[in-house]
Amino acid sequence: QVQLVESGGGLVQPGGSLRLSCAASGTTFSINVMGWYRQAPGKQRELVATSTSGGNRNYADSVKGRFTISRDNGKNTVYLDMNSLKPEDTAVYYCNADGVTYVGSSRYLQIPPGPYWGQGTQVTVSS
Repeated sequence: QVQLVESGGGLVQPGGSLRLSCAASGTTFSINVMGWYRQAPGKQRELVATSTSGGNRNYADSVKGRFTISRDNGKNTVYLDMNSLKPEDTAVYYCNADGVTYVGSSRYLQIPPGPYWGQGTQVTVSS
């Protein structure tokens, strides 16, 4: 009922920048927490950054000062601006949504709160 579609990944040189986008589509809903996770080959998936609908943001120590998460609550879209990219940032980046609430007019429709995951987008930092 909630689909997350990511875009913006690719190949970039060290020190470069990329912007990831994730749009949630589906029925009428609000999302409490949207964020980004990543998984490098042979490693566990890890948190990169999250943002609540109220504007609270949380970052992994490894990306603080380099990555910025932002969102458009009206569009249920979250962005990740990545600057000063390093080879160790190479991973598949996954969009996440949690705390989904139906806000439409139906009295009967319910949406599972989540979590929901996107399909992932590859980010490769290499010269």
